[in-house]
Amino acid sequence: MNFNPWHDASYGDNVPHTVNAIIEIPRNSRAKYELDKETGLLKLDRVLYSSVYYPANYGFIPRTYCDDHDPLDILVLSQIDMQPLCLVEAKIIGVMRMLDQGEADDKLIAVCANDMSVAHVNDISELSPHFIEELRHFFEEYKKLEKKEVKVEEFQNARLAKKILQHSINDYTTKFGAK
Repeated sequence: MNFNPWHDASYGDNVPHTVNAIIEIPRNSRAKYELDKETGLLKLDRVLYSSVYYPANYGFIPRTYCDDHDPLDILVLSQIDMQPLCLVEAKIIGVMRMLDQGEADDKLIAVCANDMSVAHVNDISELSPHFIEELRHFFEEYKKLEKKEVKVEEFQNARLAKKILQHSINDYTTKFGAK
């Protein structure tokens, strides 16, 4: 039996407050790993063209589906760099609204629920303005040398992030059926 993290892992029992996130890319990495949708394996998509590093652990939420035909992306803040394919309980605190080459590509922002250095954060408004600018800068710059345009529109609160999460779960069920 094959196990595909996108389809076979659970998004958790406490949605929309916390979710299970599957990490693809550890914080401070230049490797762009992606889940291979067919096999469920982690694939090296590319090494980032620019001299920038992921500012947070990056991954997706299982059993979600978005307009870009991928699962919903998530950034998980923690004091540690998490291993790829790590399953982590993440508390939703906000969302970064983004356009990647003109298409919506939202990124939920969360904190690791089991990391006491960040678990007290409940909303994106509690993060430092400088860190928000670091996130914006990374996502606006990381594809420039590939001649691709990314536009970070705005950062929104936990309430909207949870609505986006629920919508992506509903879209998954519509596309693939309930498990």
